[in-house]
Amino acid sequence: MASAAEQLAANINFQAFARAHELHKRIWFTLIALVVFRIGTYIPIPGIDVEAFRAAFQAQAGGILGMFNMLSGGAVERMAIFALNVMPYISASIIIQLLATSVPSLERLKKEGGEAGRKKLNQYTRYLTVALAIVQSTGIAVGLANSPGLVPNPGVFFILSTVITLTGGTIFLMWIGEQITARGVGNGISLIIFAGIVAELPRWFSQVLEMARVGTLDAFQLFIIVAVLLGAIVFIVFMERSQRRLLIQYPKRAAGNRMFAGESSFLPLKLNTAGVIPPIFASSLLLLPGTFLGFSQNAPNMAWLQPVAAALAYGTPLHMALFGLGIIFFAFFYTSIVFNPEETAENLRKYGGFIPGVRPGKKTAEYLDYVLTRITVIGALYLALVCLLPEILFATMGVQFAHLGGTSLLILVTVTIDTVAQVQSHMLAHQYEGLIKRTKLRGRTR
Repeated sequence: MASAAEQLAANINFQAFARAHELHKRIWFTLIALVVFRIGTYIPIPGIDVEAFRAAFQAQAGGILGMFNMLSGGAVERMAIFALNVMPYISASIIIQLLATSVPSLERLKKEGGEAGRKKLNQYTRYLTVALAIVQSTGIAVGLANSPGLVPNPGVFFILSTVITLTGGTIFLMWIGEQITARGVGNGISLIIFAGIVAELPRWFSQVLEMARVGTLDAFQLFIIVAVLLGAIVFIVFMERSQRRLLIQYPKRAAGNRMFAGESSFLPLKLNTAGVIPPIFASSLLLLPGTFLGFSQNAPNMAWLQPVAAALAYGTPLHMALFGLGIIFFAFFYTSIVFNPEETAENLRKYGGFIPGVRPGKKTAEYLDYVLTRITVIGALYLALVCLLPEILFATMGVQFAHLGGTSLLILVTVTIDTVAQVQSHMLAHQYEGLIKRTKLRGRTR
């Protein structure tokens, strides 16, 4: 028999959506916030020659700057005020998560602090975001000032104004993301990255159509590309919604003179616990040598980097192999950070829950680690396959689509799934509110 929540979810339709006025406000707020983000990606930082920088950027479009440009919606190519995007915030979040597993004070704050501890960790993340944004923007400002022809008037004022502008842009985007999470449909930071990738899709489609028009791509190759991308989307949806559900049993409990039967629930373990972090990290590391070489072409002491960058160039077998191995490594590494079997086992023991057939405490932690390790193998291989298959396909055809590789496709689909789930949860809450109101009205009429 379906539960009350499942029955309400089955009744969600367009009529229910039309009555959810609070959800309409959240959606409009989210759209307005994303429009503000897109406007900011077209406002260049003061003191830079935009056309000269665009020409210089094209030489580095295949490196790490190309990936950041894709994630920022073209803001890097235009050197806009949002060029750093939310990448410092993502880096700060990962660093704080790492420190929360190794620093005793942060670990206690995470485990025992409750809501106050979570807010404190979020505050530390914001402080670290500002620090990382200042460091990155300083490096960008110094690099631009030392590049001939890019800045008409390089100097201390240009460096200072660039640091303030780029850091302020990151802080503003971080604030917008938090506002979308609180007052919009949720997943604010993810939606900002999602909007940046979606904004670049028309360019990708026009590039594909132009290549088909001039004959670079024939009809069969175009069909293969479309079929692979559609198949990858279906596969990503299936894998992202797949989970291993562990049965959790709770003992009987007494309340007054009555004895209540034991309850049962499920602990869902996703096949892909790490999300999109592994491919982003792996691709960033592989693109670093080529990027450093591009910025230091005239430096004689960096000549040793040229064969390394050539061996790691896009489409080479070594690049594909290291990319796949990097994804697998970071999938296991990041999963070990975001899911702690010992902490989960301790929480189950604290509330009286247990896995049937497994002793509470250490044995439960070992069992959770056993299950998580095996499903992470499937999740890591899935990530490697999804990210490598489009890259191998494009490299085989001799073309490079930086705007719609495996990583960007994975981000698009996963963020869409999460956003739809958030919208459904808001509609489900609206259904509950309507049910409670109707129940109260019937009670009064009686």
